[in-house]
Amino acid sequence: MGRRVTTLVGLSLNDRDVLFVGGGALAVRRLVRFIEDGARVHVIAPVLHPDVARLIAVHGLRSTRRAVRASDLDRVWLVHTATGVPAVDSWVSGLCEQRRILCINASDGAHGTLRLAAETRADDTLVGVVSDAGVDPGRSRRLRDGIAAALRQGHLPLRRRRPSGRGHVALVGGGPGAADLITVRGRILLAEADVVVVDRLGPASIVDELDPDVEVIHVGKRPGDHPVPQEQINELLIDRARAGQRVVRLKGGDPFLFGRGGEEAAACLAAGVSVDVVPGVSSAIAVPQAAGIPVTHRGVSACLHVANGQAALAPSTVSALADAATTTVLLMAVAALPRIVAAARDAGTPGDRPVAIVESGHTPQQRTTRSTLARLLEDARDAQVSNPAVIVFGDVARAGLLLDPDLTAATTC
Repeated sequence: MGRRVTTLVGLSLNDRDVLFVGGGALAVRRLVRFIEDGARVHVIAPVLHPDVARLIAVHGLRSTRRAVRASDLDRVWLVHTATGVPAVDSWVSGLCEQRRILCINASDGAHGTLRLAAETRADDTLVGVVSDAGVDPGRSRRLRDGIAAALRQGHLPLRRRRPSGRGHVALVGGGPGAADLITVRGRILLAEADVVVVDRLGPASIVDELDPDVEVIHVGKRPGDHPVPQEQINELLIDRARAGQRVVRLKGGDPFLFGRGGEEAAACLAAGVSVDVVPGVSSAIAVPQAAGIPVTHRGVSACLHVANGQAALAPSTVSALADAATTTVLLMAVAALPRIVAAARDAGTPGDRPVAIVESGHTPQQRTTRSTLARLLEDARDAQVSNPAVIVFGDVARAGLLLDPDLTAATTC
């Protein structure tokens, strides 16, 4: 005799009659799946587990407190039997076989004409795992969990092959540039994308992994060089979404921290295009961290001030530079260093205030230049620092901070 082969099918039970025989603990998990599928469920059991009784009450299910009878199988589509008594479950399964009713038999080592798959979901796609020749639900669940993990990490092909008719834009923060610092949600959206509009500082290695037929549009800006104006980027996102495509706007850092994500989200909403924003690890925190600099540290800095170095310094930024208890992080500020140093000295910031410039954080090209306010311009010139770089002003930028025994004692008490 040949090996018994199982065919995996998708079965909708919406608005169909399902008889559930048994009211034990197993019923809780199984009943939820039938309820979620929209089935009309009738539970028959002499005794109900408290959680089963709760499900029946909450969802208004029909229930009968007695042993199952042959007549209970009349006019039902599917029967699930899980009484915990193999003889009863076998009898119910046999009746179903005679009447050509689909049946799930949950007794150990037995099964009816159907088995529930171990399921996981990717958007509107359901993935199920069932045993073929033998019943091994534990193995199926472990395999399902492995597939689910790969789906969550965006490692499986999630992209639609048929147009959905509903375009969408996702503004995804790619973090400081390392591929493993983008969020799981961001990876999934990239795996589903038809179009990726990418900044210069986004995680480039992830873009290289996309399907060859995914349209990748580079719109990266450099200081003083904006080859694709922001208004044109907004139009690009809207046009592609209106064409029914899933668009990911992949940015470095976080979309809403000097990433113009607010402008792009507003443009999409004004055009009637749905938009989601996925936060990213901000370089304002992550890049100093890569150099061993905590932007706040007990006994050293209790505040964090983040500013755009390209813009004119606000009074609050000048005050933060002068405040010994505040860490000031400046982004996009290399070209503006002379102006920033002058403003800090005018505000009374002492010349020995520690400063660190961290270039290309979280990449193989990372480099840190440590200095003080008094020597900053000279040291930056000698090191030929360049963008992308994050500049940290404050005592947290002092070399050896985390090895200071006095501070270590203060933070562990």
